[in-house]
Amino acid sequence: MTGLLPWVIFTLAVLAMLGVDLGVFQRRAHVISFKEATLWSAVWVALSLAFNVFVYFWRGPEDALQFLTGYVLEWSLSLDNIFVFVVIFAATGVAARLQHRVLFWGIIGALVARGIFILAGVGLVSRFGWVLYLFGVLLLVSGAKLMFEKRKEIRPEHSKALKLARKFLPVTGQFEGAAFFVRVDRRLFATPLFLVLVLLEATDVLFAVDSIPAIFAVTQDAFIIYTSNVCAILGLRAMYFMLAGAIARLRYLRAGLSAILMFVGCKMLVAHFYRLPTLVSLAVICAILAVTILASLRAERKTRERSMAGAPSASGT
Repeated sequence: MTGLLPWVIFTLAVLAMLGVDLGVFQRRAHVISFKEATLWSAVWVALSLAFNVFVYFWRGPEDALQFLTGYVLEWSLSLDNIFVFVVIFAATGVAARLQHRVLFWGIIGALVARGIFILAGVGLVSRFGWVLYLFGVLLLVSGAKLMFEKRKEIRPEHSKALKLARKFLPVTGQFEGAAFFVRVDRRLFATPLFLVLVLLEATDVLFAVDSIPAIFAVTQDAFIIYTSNVCAILGLRAMYFMLAGAIARLRYLRAGLSAILMFVGCKMLVAHFYRLPTLVSLAVICAILAVTILASLRAERKTRERSMAGAPSASGT
């Protein structure tokens, strides 16, 4: 398969899976349980790994390894999105049964936006090789900011994207079920649910500024970059419902993501002098993730033990 055919087949397969998901399994708005979210997360991971196997037999072990590394990299960087989604839904008061619908269309928009970013990035890199060094510096700065800056409080009412949407769209004063738009006196109104969707899309664009340049440290193959990004994003929605209640406990997550960004940035800056093997990059990213998660869980356990030790006993006065 050459030319546009692989792109068309992959995109149609993704759209078909999303159509089955929305039209069959999620036809009725409902609260996604942890069990259901875990099952769907496993399904998306299995499909991604199956595609990785296909790439192995189609394009060889090096491209398959690049896909896997890009997938793990994009998946890890998307973990921070989950925390932001939790805050946005809590701040805007979106009912739990409607969150899946918002995330579904948010991910559709993210796939389109990231596809545009990737094609633009590949075009820039192919014409101006020095852009990779610019990406490397950008990732180092982003990693340092993530490490040392405190997480800013998210206030949806201050979002420029929402202000722009309100400027051009009339908005109803309350949610209208699962609808993004409704007609009132023959006039089309956006609902607050659509504004939440706009906010999620704007947030994803900001995250893409870090995640898209990062994968160029792994490969400059547009198809591998796009497919690994898409596969990572497809599992994000199910992963949100699985990890939403626990993501805040990963206290060292930002430090881990910062280390990954700075590692990738350094790799891009020294690539002219030394090209780090893809397998080593994958091992480093996985090791950072593992240490981050294990350290967070250990710290959480110690905090819980100190809390229990300091609590008065049941027989105390």
